[in-house]
Amino acid sequence: MTYTADKPALIPPSDELRRRIPGWGVDLDPRDRPSVPRLRPLDPAVDVARSTVEPQPERWPRERSIEHGQMPIVFGTSCPPKGLSGMIRRYSYRRFSEARAAHWLLLIAADRVDAAGSHARALVTLHPDPIASGLRSERGRAGIRSRFGQRRSDVKHQWLDPVVVVGPWLALTAVVVAIANRLRAR
Repeated sequence: MTYTADKPALIPPSDELRRRIPGWGVDLDPRDRPSVPRLRPLDPAVDVARSTVEPQPERWPRERSIEHGQMPIVFGTSCPPKGLSGMIRRYSYRRFSEARAAHWLLLIAADRVDAAGSHARALVTLHPDPIASGLRSERGRAGIRSRFGQRRSDVKHQWLDPVVVVGPWLALTAVVVAIANRLRAR
């Protein structure tokens, strides 16, 4: 369409749309709209959920975003924060809004600290993760055969898996052997 000084009507009138499109405008009447009860504003003086249900007891201080004034009625307690990773998590929730990248980066760092602690705990208890994480099932349950001819996307980075899984263990073993050799030399 070439430019003209007269602006064309962008939206046709409702009557024309009803004639042209079957079913157009069926939800214009609020009584015909299924979502209308949810669109009504709630009375802020009456919070039905909080007045009828007793909240879950908070046994220890939980992480709570600074945007929220109180905990939800039910919250997870299966993995309470502990150690250094718990301190990082608490700092992240206490100091930064969920809209800030620092909040999420600190939570990722806390996860990495927790993973490193789990790896160290596994080494001390002599239950190394590479064995527990599926190397035995790879051998016994057609692990190699399932990777070829299946057009799996993880085959592209499959060569990296041994480096990522076993590499840290080899590095830690090398450090322990080096420290033991130095101690033995003294």
